[in-house]
Amino acid sequence: MALVGLLMNWLIGVVRRLSCIGVLILMIMESACLPIPSEIVMPLAGFALCNSMHDILIYSLIGTIANLIGSWIAYLVGMLGGRPVLFKYGKYVLLTKKELIRAETLFKRYGDITVLIGRMLPAIRTVISLPAGIFLLNPVRFTLYTFIGSLPWNFFLTYLGYELGENWYIIEEYMKYLDIAVIIGTAILIVYVLRRIRENGR
Repeated sequence: MALVGLLMNWLIGVVRRLSCIGVLILMIMESACLPIPSEIVMPLAGFALCNSMHDILIYSLIGTIANLIGSWIAYLVGMLGGRPVLFKYGKYVLLTKKELIRAETLFKRYGDITVLIGRMLPAIRTVISLPAGIFLLNPVRFTLYTFIGSLPWNFFLTYLGYELGENWYIIEEYMKYLDIAVIIGTAILIVYVLRRIRENGR
């Protein structure tokens, strides 16, 4: 718990002192698979830095651009290092072998669209760029899917932080329930899309 408190205080300090630059740096770190939770960074930005819907949109975009940069770092790590490097050194940035295998399995099963789907799934959100690099996903599609998947998430968290005000920090406590809802919704979407693909292929 002490470490969590220290991390929280450090994140608050970075966002308050550096504002948009702080958000950019922290969100790059998150998407580069470092243990920086967007569930804290973006709501904090919404509370501490946003005074209008315009500000919310700007910070959501900053977070998304940072996600693109960080995701490209992870993509290149996956492309250049491959599975052996990830399995050997992932533990040093709190990436478990189980998470990496889960992301890889999802990618093998659903192909390129996994990057978009993975951005909506807990634990998979940040690591999905690694198998994308391993399997050499088309760079244009990788960038597009990362952007489309990241923007709504960042907007949602920033807006919640703005609306909750000084109670912004409670968001993290309820994220597990949101994650469950997102998993169910994403599963329904996958089933629907696959069914339509099969129907169109007949």
